[in-house]
Amino acid sequence: MAPLTRVRAGDKGVPGDMMVEYYRQRASVGLIITEGTYPSRESQGWVGAPGIATEEQATGWRRVFDAVHAEGGRIFLQIMHAGRAGHPAINGGRRVLAPSAVGISGTVFTEQGQQSFPVPEAMTRDEAQSVVDDFVAAARRAIRAGADGVEVHGANGYLLHQFLSPLANQREDEYGGSAEKRTRFVVDVVTAVADAVGAERVGLRISPENNSVGDVFETDPQDVLATYGALVDQLRPLGLAYLSVLHGQPNGELATDLRRRFGGKFLINSGFEGGQTTREQALRHIEDGHADAIVVGRALIANPDLVKRWEGGHEENEPRPELFYASSTEGYTDYPSYEHA
Repeated sequence: MAPLTRVRAGDKGVPGDMMVEYYRQRASVGLIITEGTYPSRESQGWVGAPGIATEEQATGWRRVFDAVHAEGGRIFLQIMHAGRAGHPAINGGRRVLAPSAVGISGTVFTEQGQQSFPVPEAMTRDEAQSVVDDFVAAARRAIRAGADGVEVHGANGYLLHQFLSPLANQREDEYGGSAEKRTRFVVDVVTAVADAVGAERVGLRISPENNSVGDVFETDPQDVLATYGALVDQLRPLGLAYLSVLHGQPNGELATDLRRRFGGKFLINSGFEGGQTTREQALRHIEDGHADAIVVGRALIANPDLVKRWEGGHEENEPRPELFYASSTEGYTDYPSYEHA
């Protein structure tokens, strides 16, 4: 199950009964990756996003993990720092930090309505290290709460992806400039988290050439290959649980090269560019050796019993996108099983 933002955690970022039921319903999948969860309040990127920054939030997540485990499922918590995709109206008036003082075009939803993204402050070296420490503390808190592992979010235009992007990252120190230097922060975060909780409990999600969000605009194929090739080469010796790649061409040359270079468990997800994942697509990717597992998003939002539906060839519910980011159980925990559809 893909990490899917659903904004049902309230103003305190604490998973409640709705989230417990939502994840419990989907426990039959091979592995759940939770929605992006902020490691510190300043890193929050969405109204209603869950956190793993406090013990109260961890206690809420423990209820989620216990419910999934009671159904025989496994679950990794995704740790996500919004970086320049944040806003003071979302993170409690705190600063917005990023690799460089380069803002995002467009607006973001806040409790006061749509507001323009602010120009972020460029992180100092000490602040960058503090963020690494936040990821480590969040990972430890998640494991203590009962998560089977954690996924580091390095995709979709958020902080780690911003460091990888030559447009978002205009630093001239050890964290910017060449393709390899732009990977250093991501490598530092993943290595520190792996050291803290065990590499076998840590995955990384990336989205090379994902130019539709966050103004990262990775449009130079040679730079993309140099950047993500260097990243994967440095991560390979860690022995991570997996690398998850979000890309519109999961069987293309770039994804194939990254799988070869990574050498470990490789997950693929075509995302919105590739359309909603079907059973036939998933089987084809596995049979053709493109991945070890397929990451599924919208089909699992609409079909908590997707495994049974795919096993039995049953029709699927249609997702209701207008309710993806609502605050109620409607469009969240009320999708019917195939027996009751």
